[in-house]
Amino acid sequence: MTKGPDYTRIERVKEYFRRSDAGEFAAELFAENFQFYWPKFGVGHGKASFFEMAGGLRGCRVRSASHHVEDFLFIEQGNRMAVEGTTEGTGFDDVQWHGGRTPGGRFCTVFIFNDQDLIVRMHIYLDPDFTGKDQQGFLWPQRSSQQW
Repeated sequence: MTKGPDYTRIERVKEYFRRSDAGEFAAELFAENFQFYWPKFGVGHGKASFFEMAGGLRGCRVRSASHHVEDFLFIEQGNRMAVEGTTEGTGFDDVQWHGGRTPGGRFCTVFIFNDQDLIVRMHIYLDPDFTGKDQQGFLWPQRSSQQW
């Protein structure tokens, strides 16, 4: 995708999520050795490390997933952008999740861009227990009014 006069970082981030949902990696949006963070994986650098992380998700945990891109909340400051949103999908155990309706599915990702508007850092914050399988992780199982 080329950068025109109306092209924004928000559009770049939306493109990343849409293409990710389609099973693609939008490499042209990232600097060569970008840094990323994923819970339980840790920090990685570059495309090969990112594919290693993504392969672990697609290989054993997530059958399908999509982001609710049009509902994202964007917060920009300088070359940084925070994105808050929800996802929905199905795990390999055939349990579905839907952010806002089930325990899993909410996330926040923080991006940093360089002077060419390429992503140099992407840290993803979420609970990787999308389907709520880890019952010991629910520290308040008896809450009287539980909203997700």
